[in-house]
Amino acid sequence: MSEKQKVNKRGTLSVIMAVIALLAGTNVLMYFSSEYVSLVVGPLVASVLLMVARRAGLSWDDLGMTRRAWRKGALYASIIVALVALVYVLGAALPVTRSAFLDVRYHMGISSALITALVLIPLGTVLLEEIAFRGVLFGLFRRIHGRWAAVLSSGVFGVWHILPSLGLTKANSAVGATLGSGGGPQLVAIMGAVVFTIIAGLLFCELRRRSGSLLAAAGLHWATNGLGVLVGALLWSWSS
Repeated sequence: MSEKQKVNKRGTLSVIMAVIALLAGTNVLMYFSSEYVSLVVGPLVASVLLMVARRAGLSWDDLGMTRRAWRKGALYASIIVALVALVYVLGAALPVTRSAFLDVRYHMGISSALITALVLIPLGTVLLEEIAFRGVLFGLFRRIHGRWAAVLSSGVFGVWHILPSLGLTKANSAVGATLGSGGGPQLVAIMGAVVFTIIAGLLFCELRRRSGSLLAAAGLHWATNGLGVLVGALLWSWSS
């Protein structure tokens, strides 16, 4: 490795650390704030991350946001949303799997579910996380670690979910009744959530790589979250 390459690598590592520090602060702020704060914080931090990435030399192609990949990304996203919707409808229709959708977090009115699924999740969650982890961090890690970029960005994505997972055993009454409220069971639940999101991150990265667009990953990300809220709210309303 030449001296210039070493300097470039150190510079990229510095940018990565700055991005992770910004995300850590954002994570804490959003965890201790109202969910509606994410509607401002999410797009604002996403914009800052894009500016940092561009200043660091990443192209729109590196970020998965080049125009030539929009059509392919949108096609991937459309197919994925349709498939997830089909799986969710079948799962909700079958008695053996229906209880999995009765998450107490989704015990809300249909209007609230629509706001959550169509506004809060896309703007407060999907936009920021896709730009941060499949766009900026993936692009930066790929510059210095090549094929390990997906693993590294997904690892950070998993850590990002530690704070939101702290109340996991309390969020779902069925899980809480099974696991209890002790520190040990909660730690298991948190670790499970982190591992799950790392695996999900790897899948999101693969979709982004294959399509060349963040739209594909964003489609799956929104579908699993947004449609889950809608299906859960509908089931709760029907069971009331």
